[in-house]
Amino acid sequence: MKFQCYTLGCKVNQYETQAMEQQLLALGHVSGTDADDCDAYLINTCTVTAVADRKNRTLIRRLRREHPQAVIGVCGCYAQVSAGEVEALGVDVVSGSGGREAFVQLVLDAVRQKKAGQDAGQQVLLDDAMRRRAFESLPAGSLGTRTRAMLKVQDGCCNFCTYCIIPYARGPVRSLPLAQAVEQARALEGYREIVLTGIEVASWGRDLQDGSTFADLVESVCRAVPQLRVRLGSLEPRVVDEDFCRRLAACPNFCPQFHLSLQSGSDGVLRRMHRHYDTARYLESVRLLQQWFPGCAVTTDLIVGFPGETEEEFAESLAFARTCGLAMIHVFPYSRRAGTPAASMPGQLSRAEKADRSARAVAAAAELHREFLTAMCGTEQDVLFEQIEDGWFTGHAPNGMKVYARGEDLHNTVRRVRIEGLQEEGLRGEICKAAKYVL
Repeated sequence: MKFQCYTLGCKVNQYETQAMEQQLLALGHVSGTDADDCDAYLINTCTVTAVADRKNRTLIRRLRREHPQAVIGVCGCYAQVSAGEVEALGVDVVSGSGGREAFVQLVLDAVRQKKAGQDAGQQVLLDDAMRRRAFESLPAGSLGTRTRAMLKVQDGCCNFCTYCIIPYARGPVRSLPLAQAVEQARALEGYREIVLTGIEVASWGRDLQDGSTFADLVESVCRAVPQLRVRLGSLEPRVVDEDFCRRLAACPNFCPQFHLSLQSGSDGVLRRMHRHYDTARYLESVRLLQQWFPGCAVTTDLIVGFPGETEEEFAESLAFARTCGLAMIHVFPYSRRAGTPAASMPGQLSRAEKADRSARAVAAAAELHREFLTAMCGTEQDVLFEQIEDGWFTGHAPNGMKVYARGEDLHNTVRRVRIEGLQEEGLRGEICKAAKYVL
């Protein structure tokens, strides 16, 4: 069978897609390209915003139209919470945000039946996400590269922010046991970097009831694979304390990039969002990180136009982002999600108001990003090079910033680079000596 996988959404979805791809390849099937007419198309969907939902439907419709004889299988968060909408698009297999191996098997069965001239009808495999208690362990790896691997260590979320549908799509917190996480990390030979990922990765261990903390996990993985760089996914600010910083700062292969979820820099908006911190606690986390990891990058997400957000509260958000000295901000206009408390809150802003605030926030974010990059000029960074772009090798510094440099074949190597200036969306540098980490 020839197949092609599509992924929409977060790093967890990317991780789960590559796991399905590994499963299919191990069974002897072949991965196709956009130019091929494949036997099956597997789509892993996202539902974090209404825009994501539209992208899901657009992709499904296009593949159904362009490949009428192929098997179309759809899984992921959108399929979990809006299964009826997916079924109505005429796909062959519908699954949710769990049971990846069973989903793949249903797709294979559908392909065999279609080739045999049999009509299997539409297959639907769904469960109640809120009843999930076991972590679904899938093989770690990456999509199309041998440089950076993802290791999913956590799933689910119990925060129930008023704007977010994801807890309903993913269910409660489940964690990969520490010993298994270490074992999977050690198996990632040939890679240069591991990204520990999850739906709310900082909540790792809460369900294990053995006293394990997220710092225990990160420290253990770093020690188990000293030849690999270890990077984190998105963090909840409350996980950052003195002990967390002290222990991870002692790990030489830990990458000081922290995506610290903010969503709003206004305490009033944070309360309406049901976030479990205020700006004072967030700033405390930022200052601790900047103290223990000099030159670290603290990045974040910012939602603008949340119901009831006043112009003053929006201004507070931008001012707070500047106070924190954030390195990068991903700006999202508020997306109304049916089934969440925020959808029925008073003070819904118009699309035009949200677009205006989004544009202003993006401009402020660009200014902060440029300031952070400028401050890195003149420093030396150990850059992991990944690919070639317009004659330049590109890679990432430990703090996650993109670096351009010229040299002989640098792919999948770590080199010490002196940062000379800004280029495109990142930094321009010159190779100056051997890497700190010889891999």
